[in-house]
Amino acid sequence: MQITAQAFDRTQHLYKNEEFRQLVKDAIRFFHGTPVHTLPLEESFLGTGIYALYCTGATGMYRQYGELNRLAYNYPIYVGKAVPKGWRQARTSSIQQSKELNNRLREHQRNLAMVSNLEIADFACRFMIFEDSNSDMIGTIEAALIQTYHPLWNTTLDGFGNHDPGKGRYQQAKSDWDVISAGRTWATKCTGIPNSKDQILERITTHFATLEVQP
Repeated sequence: MQITAQAFDRTQHLYKNEEFRQLVKDAIRFFHGTPVHTLPLEESFLGTGIYALYCTGATGMYRQYGELNRLAYNYPIYVGKAVPKGWRQARTSSIQQSKELNNRLREHQRNLAMVSNLEIADFACRFMIFEDSNSDMIGTIEAALIQTYHPLWNTTLDGFGNHDPGKGRYQQAKSDWDVISAGRTWATKCTGIPNSKDQILERITTHFATLEVQP
């Protein structure tokens, strides 16, 4: 079948659906109604989904987050997702039996416990579980939360969610997060030239100066 050439019309490619926007808003409302749990987590659970970490400490470089979250957990320092295995290749199965979300949060617990200038007791989390076809929304809701709250560790201070790059890849520089919070064993193997601590701290100060108060 031969395709007839047509003049380009952008409007024929533009998708809009107000129902989709409302669905995202509803998911975020549900997310903010989920219980907040202190770290480390006491119970293991099944499921995939999205999560947020909140800093509640009264001292240290992130004390402003502690002040903002004192009355309500409206200021995540990090937002992440845990997708089913095979998600990128559309090969997911047994989503309800997956422990990806539980495992991801516990990985973060271990990372926080490794560094010398952070206390795991100064962090809390909330999370939202997606099952069946709803798991297709995981990436969308994660992106919406990051756009809404600009969490420090997603936007200004990169690297918290990084994994060990593995043998043969340690020529890269350690992340800004690892410069500020040293302690992850694999990060000490990175031989590249990182950003200076002073530059990173300056960006953190700017981030807090522009942080908007959420209702």
